[in-house]
Amino acid sequence: GGGNKGGGEIITDAEFGDFELEWEWKLAPAGNSGLKYFVIETRDEALGHEYQMIDDERAPGVDKGNPKQLTAAFYAVLAPTAPPLKPPGEINSSRVLVKGNHVKHWLNGAKVLEYECGSETVKAAVAGSKFKNKPGFGNKVRGHILLQDHNSEVWFRNVKLRELAPH
Repeated sequence: GGGNKGGGEIITDAEFGDFELEWEWKLAPAGNSGLKYFVIETRDEALGHEYQMIDDERAPGVDKGNPKQLTAAFYAVLAPTAPPLKPPGEINSSRVLVKGNHVKHWLNGAKVLEYECGSETVKAAVAGSKFKNKPGFGNKVRGHILLQDHNSEVWFRNVKLRELAPH
């Protein structure tokens, strides 16, 4: 938008392997953002597994027929099950838990996605996604956590991050 300086992306200094992350957020109507984890600097862009946060109904470019683009999805890779999303302007709460290769996504108290990094399911989903040419994408890595600036208004609060001992 003209003259609208975004807040920019916020990225952790530290890298995390096993962690639990909880946060609250809301979007402006038609908003789009995401929380990325396993972000590593050896890639030429800030790629990671992305917990999608989006106005499922109104965001431009969202294909409602593609659940891999909906809120709480592992963006473009795995779809969540019926996420109980609150409308724009209302506060949602999210949680990501990573233990070993196992990852879980929650939205507003409901577990909506669970997957195993590096599994055949994830490899096949990555191969069918826009990340297919990114070596090792879908594998567990120690990486940064990033709050995405997607040129729309998003609010984050009560971000709590707990590092877990490796399993």
